Amino acid sequence: MPSDLNLHGHRKLLVGFSGGIDSTVLLHQLSQLRFRQSLSLRAIYIHHGLSQHADQWLVHCRRVCAELKIPFISRNVQLLGGKGGIEAEARSLRYATFKQVLDPDEALVTAHHQDDQCETFLLALKRGSGPAGLSSMPSIRKLGNHWHLRPLLHVSRQELEHYATSHHLRWIDDESNQDDHYDRNFLRLRILPRLMQRWPQFSRSVTRSAELCAEQESLLDELLASDLQRCVADDGSMDIGYLAGATERKRNALLRRWLSQRGSMPPSREALTRLWQEVALSRDDASPQLLIGNKSLRRYQQRLYLSRMFPALRGISFSWQSVTTPLVLPNGLGTLRLTATNSQGLRLRAPTDEESMTVRFGQSAYLHLVTRQGGRSLKKIWQEKAIPVWLRENIPLIYFNEELVCAPGIFMTQAGVSKKGEGYAVVWEGIDPELKPWIHFSSGEETNFE
Repeated sequence: MPSDLNLHGHRKLLVGFSGGIDSTVLLHQLSQLRFRQSLSLRAIYIHHGLSQHADQWLVHCRRVCAELKIPFISRNVQLLGGKGGIEAEARSLRYATFKQVLDPDEALVTAHHQDDQCETFLLALKRGSGPAGLSSMPSIRKLGNHWHLRPLLHVSRQELEHYATSHHLRWIDDESNQDDHYDRNFLRLRILPRLMQRWPQFSRSVTRSAELCAEQESLLDELLASDLQRCVADDGSMDIGYLAGATERKRNALLRRWLSQRGSMPPSREALTRLWQEVALSRDDASPQLLIGNKSLRRYQQRLYLSRMFPALRGISFSWQSVTTPLVLPNGLGTLRLTATNSQGLRLRAPTDEESMTVRFGQSAYLHLVTRQGGRSLKKIWQEKAIPVWLRENIPLIYFNEELVCAPGIFMTQAGVSKKGEGYAVVWEGIDPELKPWIHFSSGEETNFE
């Protein structure tokens, strides 16, 4: 094993620690390096509750960290048995927990090694993946706003075992690792030993192939960067017209990169074909939709959008009891509050004693906007603002009795504007990222209405 691990300059680390031999070796080696490289370490154990021994493993991991004088934390996650299988769900929950626990300047470190990389490559090969999938696991990648490091990718399982025994380390053996019902275990227990017996350097060769695939993908990223910049707008949507002028190969490569940037899993060739035929090229009057993972892909005004699935809010109404009390919006859409102000610009008037204040979603209305002559329908305003249909129901509408007076960050009506004296600035905090491109102010700033 290398005496020093490549940590890419990171010095503040959160170590994913399961107590198995891989993460035990990683944690021990980092504990030896911390003084020489001035590392700040923490370890985290994720309790999945899948094994009857999980509580004992938690105690073991806490004891190991105490002996090494490394701060230790644990988190429980609950598997619901959704689509994709237990392995995929457990992995998703682990990384979601890691992102919640990581400090702003802290990097995650995990103990994936050369044999893991070989298994990942073979699983991607089984799925019929292209170079992106065959690139397998990078040694460093972005994880939300943090970095994820895998410094053991060039270390074999045999080397880890030698290190563990020579340093008299203690580790736990997860009994589920012997269940070849799981694809990864099947490869590990039944296939790779025979391949390694025939070709001892097989894992190392596969790792090299994965690196070559990653190089090809990196080169394509460079070559397509300018094209991607031209066809992707600030709101994250993609220009269908630009894609139509490209070859099928180039179009698919651009779509893959766009979907990846938007947080989607790599699509299959079939998914790309359906995306183009059923969504991009559907009738002008259609409202096509394609589910990709937990996101929805749609077309609006000759552009493609990939967004999260929003729960239906049409017809929902919330009472806003007082102008001095913030209102928490449903489904993580943020918080509305009113701030008294006598500054220049449009201000929302206070409701009278006879008026109740409510926030509603997905309404139809005919209204008169401030600074506009004549009336128009709410649907027409949404169209003028080019706000996609599926987002409109998630924009809060402020009502005084049955009169629509304001859509925060978008418009104010003549019925709601303060004519003189003090009024209120409408503040929308924690705006959902999917909505933010269409709102005329950033989270926490005062509304500037057109």
